Amino acid sequence: MTTATQTFLVFGNSGSGKSTLARRLAEAKRIAHLDLDTVAWASSNPPQRHTIATSQSAIETFVNRNSGWVIEGCYTDLLTLMAPRTSHMIYLNLSVQACIQNAKKRPWEPHKYASKQQQDDNLNMLIDWIAQYPQRQDSFSQAAHQHLFANFNGTKSALVSNQAADDFLLSAEQQD
Repeated sequence: MTTATQTFLVFGNSGSGKSTLARRLAEAKRIAHLDLDTVAWASSNPPQRHTIATSQSAIETFVNRNSGWVIEGCYTDLLTLMAPRTSHMIYLNLSVQACIQNAKKRPWEPHKYASKQQQDDNLNMLIDWIAQYPQRQDSFSQAAHQHLFANFNGTKSALVSNQAADDFLLSAEQQD
């Protein structure tokens, strides 16, 4: 498969390394990158999700403009929409503890927060959210992610550590 037609869905718990892996994979493959956080939420206070239809429209616009892409996020309801159009699914299935450690080390995400301080102010809430991953029963849950992964018939990879993600990227870079 040529670089221009490769398409990836990257998903997992918050703090699993989705954004890092997706960004690096997009750079290595020279393909477009979409963080679902940017199309899932309305600019409101308190934050509210867009309707699925609104998010889907934005995702469709992105996919139609790019022959190769990486889409990442924890939104199974949105990922499911693109599963039939992806060539490779990557499930970052790190332990809750590893996700918490990653969250504590995460760099500032200016597309999500106005400042590093504002991001850090939300860290305790994020850690609580990460810890609930195995028990939640929503579209952000481990159960939903496992179901999505198990029912995908294309090429797929389950990565269970930061090292496995690094190894995956090294392999992907060497393929081109």
